[in-house]
Amino acid sequence: QEEKKQLTLKVEELERKLETTSAQNIEFLQVIAKREESIHQCQLRLEEKTRECSSLARQLEMAIEDAKRQVEQTRERATSRERAAQSKMLDLETQLSRNKTELNQLRRGKDDAERRYESRLQDLKDRLEQSESTNRSMQNYVQFLKSSYANVF
Repeated sequence: QEEKKQLTLKVEELERKLETTSAQNIEFLQVIAKREESIHQCQLRLEEKTRECSSLARQLEMAIEDAKRQVEQTRERATSRERAAQSKMLDLETQLSRNKTELNQLRRGKDDAERRYESRLQDLKDRLEQSESTNRSMQNYVQFLKSSYANVF
């Protein structure tokens, strides 16, 4: 009986341990279930975030490509404008050079014409003076003749 009693006590103790262990197992199973649910939710959020990241990465790539394209277009326009400005500058420099040459030719022509006209004017003045001198001389001679004829007659 003693042995039976001890065995009964052991069985009861083992049953209590079994109940405790069963309760712990249930708690562990609940914790595991919660953790699995949490893991599942985390995986869903991870997949959603992954999709969102992929979408953002594509948008970023498209934005980068667009920015590169715009930079290239801007660079091409700037290069084109620079070439046009240089071409216009060369044209203006050529035109300025031609205008300076033409201005110098016109100045030389003007100076030559002034010298010719000054020379001609001086010639005309000299001829006028000579003519006036001759005219005075003739008037004096005519006067002399008039007085001579007046004295004779």
